[in-house]
Amino acid sequence: MANGFIPRPVSAIAGLRAYDPGHDLPALRARFGDVGLAELGSNESPFGPSPRVLEALTRVDATTLLRYPDPMGLGLRTAIAATTGVAPDEVVLGNGSHELLMLLGQCFAGPGDEVVFSEFGFAVFAIATAAVGAMPVRVPALSRAATMPRGHDLEALAAAVGPRTRLVYLANPNNPTGTTFPLADLERFLARVPTGIPVVVDEAYVEYLHDPVVGGALALRDRYPNLVVTRTFSKAHGLAGLRVGYAIADRAVVDVVNRLRESFNVNAVALMLAEAALADPDHVARVREATRQDREALAGALEAMGLFVHPSATNFLLVDFDRDAAPIEAALLARGVVVRPMGGYGLPTCLRINTGTGRDHERLLAALAEALA
Repeated sequence: MANGFIPRPVSAIAGLRAYDPGHDLPALRARFGDVGLAELGSNESPFGPSPRVLEALTRVDATTLLRYPDPMGLGLRTAIAATTGVAPDEVVLGNGSHELLMLLGQCFAGPGDEVVFSEFGFAVFAIATAAVGAMPVRVPALSRAATMPRGHDLEALAAAVGPRTRLVYLANPNNPTGTTFPLADLERFLARVPTGIPVVVDEAYVEYLHDPVVGGALALRDRYPNLVVTRTFSKAHGLAGLRVGYAIADRAVVDVVNRLRESFNVNAVALMLAEAALADPDHVARVREATRQDREALAGALEAMGLFVHPSATNFLLVDFDRDAAPIEAALLARGVVVRPMGGYGLPTCLRINTGTGRDHERLLAALAEALA
């Protein structure tokens, strides 16, 4: 505090806390040096990006860097549209899907309004709601004993939509639980929501889906113009470091979001490399299958240790230790294994662990056996 200056943010922002990344990873990498870390806390893909992305990176030159990027990202939007079967003007780009989820909150909710989302839903839903001063309606999740433990209860979510509701957030698959809901259940939910209320379905992990019963929400767009689908290049595409996401929505919704979206929110290198990633669907298919195998093997090993592992359709597992998980997480961290604590989600007995390399899994299981002992 200099010269007695005390900043006075608006009330909605005053109550927020800064984003918690879980750990200071640069400091931990320096601490463990040559031994390295088993980084299993950020849901990144251990397989990295497509070779086409790395080849495109070699074409980055001084001109690419000194010129502002295309403010509308038309090349990438056109590629996304061709891949998903929509029109380019039904696509809006974001600095990761995180930015788009925040923008949707800013565009469609405000003080006195209600925003509906699930308990144990993606943390950004609550942040976006608080940032605009809206009232969160956090609907209890399914029980741990349910088929989809702690997943979305769509019946209860639909019942929570009321006259003050201005926005609904869902996630399928959901982070941090890894759970899903069938496309037919989503359609029944949408049929109960007034068409004037945008329903946002975050599909950050959609590329990992194998079950056709779940499916992507885009199949319902023609019947429900209030449906907004957000996706990202950070997960299966292996481009977390670039921060590129997109939303697909009715043209009217895209027009509103573009009024608030920063003009150059996706940089030139990110635009180029994300387009290259889309051109290699075979890479994503290989990542999907390899991730499924790794996830099932890791889940089996964890269950063999007597732990409750939530079923997952993603590249991570939510593990319940049935006791305070903080000491376990600390013991793992002391051994160079980084996982994600879940106390901030209201799940203090759980840790979220993403799939990694074979060596990562060996370190995790060995460290976990010591921690539990």
